[in-house]
Amino acid sequence: MEGFIEDHKSSLLFSLVLFVIILIFKIIFTSIVKKVGKLSDFNPVRINLIIKYINIVLITLAIIALTFIWGVNYRDLGVLLSSVFAVIGVALFAQWSILSNITAGVIIFFSFPFKIGNTIRILDKEILDTDNPEREVFVIEDIKPFHLHLRRANGEIITYPNNLVLQKGVVLISTYKSEEIAADK
Repeated sequence: MEGFIEDHKSSLLFSLVLFVIILIFKIIFTSIVKKVGKLSDFNPVRINLIIKYINIVLITLAIIALTFIWGVNYRDLGVLLSSVFAVIGVALFAQWSILSNITAGVIIFFSFPFKIGNTIRILDKEILDTDNPEREVFVIEDIKPFHLHLRRANGEIITYPNNLVLQKGVVLISTYKSEEIAADK
């Protein structure tokens, strides 16, 4: 054991430094996301989902950095990774809409000006009902990683993909009533 520690002293030290840096980044990013979520009054489930995405990215970066620190044979690793990425690439190509919805969910978390409980109108010909304009108005019931739950005035629930929310025009009609009540106090 002592021989291993002596032989790999620098690699162990760099690995320790890497773990400390990753931990610091995790704490910083987590606190930033929680502050943004608190200031924007986001659902705690959405906040935890974004934190999970950040953790996945940090772990991936740590694994990549560890391969450099420990001097992994890149030829063998290249064959393995190219095979894995070929399989993943085919799978992701087949599921491209899922990946785009997850990415849109992250974007919506940080820049979406609407919250759960807001009344909106989505300018999408697919869901517009020109015969009954009241059917065009939706209340945001929930914001999930892949889609929004929208409720029509007649009680119908529609799931609308996150990537389409970013592509279509969205009009804010009214804000959630608790915000109006808080403003009256």
